[in-house]
Amino acid sequence: EAFHNYVNAAMVHINRALKLIIRLFLVEDLVDSLKLAVFMWLMTYVGAVFNGITLLILAELLIFSVPIVYEKYKTQIDHYVGIARDQTKSIVEKIQAKLPGIAKKKAE
Repeated sequence: EAFHNYVNAAMVHINRALKLIIRLFLVEDLVDSLKLAVFMWLMTYVGAVFNGITLLILAELLIFSVPIVYEKYKTQIDHYVGIARDQTKSIVEKIQAKLPGIAKKKAE
């Protein structure tokens, strides 16, 4: 019975991930699909520079160093992240306003 509960919980997460992947690849939301395309394009350059083991070593270093840096400089980081988020939001709104046929996200 415990195994059945774990499988049911895993299936919920798997179905949610599959729905997200389908939504991104079938371009149900143009902005999110463009973000994915740009991310994949940038990852080709990362893959050309680093090999897999180097990326794993860098990821391990970041996992242990980023929380310490964030605790030390929390106010400055939050300030600049807020600025970047506001600018990104305004750019996305401008792009959505200029592209015809894009349904704006409804507030839920």
